[in-house]
Amino acid sequence: MKRILKYLSVVLFVLLGAAFVVAPSLLDRSANRVLEGTMATTVSDSAGQLHEKLWIADLHCDALLWNRDLLQRNSYGHVDLPRMLEGNFALQAFTIVSKTPYGLNFEQNDDSSDMITLAAVLQRWPVRTWFSLKERALYQAEKLSRFVEKSSGKLALITTRSGLVEFNARRRNNPNLTAAFLGIEGAQVLEGDLTNVSVLFNAGFRMMAPTHFFDNEVGGSAHGVIKGGLTDFGHRVVQEMERLGMIVDLAHASPQTVDDVLAMATRPVFVSHTGVKGTCDNVRNLSDKHLLEIAATGGVVGIAFFSQATCGSDIAAIVKAIRYAVELVGVGHVALGSDFDGAVQTPFDAAGMVSLTEALLSDGFTAEEIVLIMGGNVRRVLLQVLPDAA
Repeated sequence: MKRILKYLSVVLFVLLGAAFVVAPSLLDRSANRVLEGTMATTVSDSAGQLHEKLWIADLHCDALLWNRDLLQRNSYGHVDLPRMLEGNFALQAFTIVSKTPYGLNFEQNDDSSDMITLAAVLQRWPVRTWFSLKERALYQAEKLSRFVEKSSGKLALITTRSGLVEFNARRRNNPNLTAAFLGIEGAQVLEGDLTNVSVLFNAGFRMMAPTHFFDNEVGGSAHGVIKGGLTDFGHRVVQEMERLGMIVDLAHASPQTVDDVLAMATRPVFVSHTGVKGTCDNVRNLSDKHLLEIAATGGVVGIAFFSQATCGSDIAAIVKAIRYAVELVGVGHVALGSDFDGAVQTPFDAAGMVSLTEALLSDGFTAEEIVLIMGGNVRRVLLQVLPDAA
């Protein structure tokens, strides 16, 4: 019997070890896929030539959640440095996820459970991240910093207006460069402490959404239980973000939270990844009223690439949402918000971004309009709102 128990304990130990090694990669591979047959197989000369001249920015990517080497080209997932360079990315927002409930859905979630704790353990994140949402944010920022340091100068971290200006100057002489900036999905990472806004700002974060998939101390989520507006604490958080030069991201916010932020905003806001109710009517997406009010701040709306945001699984659905938003609020307020690596399936990965340029041209957008949609609008807002110095 002792020999059997010893044998079983060894088997259990091996199985647990295999789970730690294999499970995260399997989850990443299954959750972040490129749909087959949805990417353009040929690119016209006009689209290719225009694409090479674009300054491309994407407002939302969750690649830091996964234990993937972003300096190497991977055969799965959506984003890494080689694919960003192949897709001619100038700037990618790396947004961090700190907590998501089990049974995740668009309609109603509470904060009583958390899948990211298990992900942190399985991916062998530091123990400090197992029990602290703030530490999860800081750890993911550290991961990005290490990628920047080891990129041989190909990847820059943008935290200031002067840094963006300097990067743009370097990239004009060397297009084989790209950049990143940090965002946060859900201000639960503050852990109820206003001073943590500065802690996260000092760690490099320049964008934060009040909520993610559940209501928190800051405000109501579109997917929460109460779906209320900003709390008193939430008002102070937004004020502090604006003081520091951190952009408010209204993705996942309840309609009342959107109203409350817009009522007090003195700077442009982002919606990093969303759809529009005009082409895909669900609680995830923005109403015409909110699209117009966000544009009135000078802000931009990042159109997402996944089916729950666009009500379609192909590039045509993305272009349809972009077209609707442009015709409603003007081309100066529409951008890209892929949600790459956010446990979604998309028609193309970062390397395939030229497919979207092709599709926009085919839909009748002019080159000047495509320049703005694909990144020009994001660059304008960042140059306006980023702090002069860290």
